[in-house]
Amino acid sequence: MTILVTGATGMVGRHVVAELVKTGHRVRALTRTPSAASLPDGVEVVGGDLTDPPSLEPSLNGVEKMYLFPVGRTARELVTVAKRAGVRRIVVLSGALADTDDSEDGYLAVERAVEDSGLEWTHVRPGEFAANWLDWAPSIKEGRVVRRPYGAAVTQPTHEADVAAVAATVLIEDGHAGRTYTLAGPEALTTVAQVHAIGTAIGATVRFEELDPAAARAEWIGNGYPEKFVDWIFTMWAESARDPAPTNQEWAGIVPRLTGRPARTFAQWATDHAAEFL
Repeated sequence: MTILVTGATGMVGRHVVAELVKTGHRVRALTRTPSAASLPDGVEVVGGDLTDPPSLEPSLNGVEKMYLFPVGRTARELVTVAKRAGVRRIVVLSGALADTDDSEDGYLAVERAVEDSGLEWTHVRPGEFAANWLDWAPSIKEGRVVRRPYGAAVTQPTHEADVAAVAATVLIEDGHAGRTYTLAGPEALTTVAQVHAIGTAIGATVRFEELDPAAARAEWIGNGYPEKFVDWIFTMWAESARDPAPTNQEWAGIVPRLTGRPARTFAQWATDHAAEFL
């Protein structure tokens, strides 16, 4: 049996490949740049682009299970091609707020395409990716500072390796068809606490500088972020800062329940990525 991992050199996909290899499965890794893949020995690396589903037919030959990186615009066509090739199970990388995004290219478009196919499906919906913090690496490198509004906002960052471990588990095991797993990290932490964790990981003091929300909103939009997205995330942060929620134990419990090992903390994530902040 061959398992196809799309987005195989991405932040999560690379870990999905590694998890499957550890369990002895035959892995075919799809990436747009095979020459730069740097994946484990024994992995069959193939080139392909999810925005061009017909071109992927050779990559799907002999594949029974697939990890699907979300590309909403072509998801329906891709799933049709996969089904015709003999794929019987698809695990979707989605997001905790998929239900709120009904855009053509959103997570929900991918979920619906897979659900309508008649194939076995499972959705893996992480909350906040800890890897979002890599966006702040330049300011931490240059000035040991993070500038953002709502330092008191609380989130449960999820290590990408834990997302991948859940995805690999439900790819391999039976009994997960038709399920949606929403998961999060093991701790609810303020933004300031996350900044301090990165500082500890790199052995330096990293300051948090609170920005005025209105000025920050204008800056984000000026830097190219969609206005709708900025308003959504700033509203979420503002509400969280006013009324911080405790750790969501249901979401936090998914990783240990499905993988049999504790979820990684944000401090562990920061340690794993320390070199990227130095």
